[in-house]
Amino acid sequence: MSFLKKLFGIGDSSPREQAPPPSQEHKGFTILATPFQAQGRWQLCGILQREIDGAIKEHKFIRADAFGSEDEAIEMTFFKGRQIIDQQGEALLNKVP
Repeated sequence: MSFLKKLFGIGDSSPREQAPPPSQEHKGFTILATPFQAQGRWQLCGILQREIDGAIKEHKFIRADAFGSEDEAIEMTFFKGRQIIDQQGEALLNKVP
């Protein structure tokens, strides 16, 4: 039984290392693609980050767009992130949630 637990990770309390989300740089911002599965499709979701005065500021975004593959959702997240940065620039980091 312990062999099966190790094989399938059942009862393993050690934290698993997760790969960092795919990222892309654009105009001093880092775009992190964080799509997730919802109803069998991949939902467009991401985080825009920029270091300002030594602190990392973030703007999270999610859109209604859904895709059949994770790769497609990642590419469209980068596209939408670049579009948001081009339209709003640093002003998007100054918004109160």
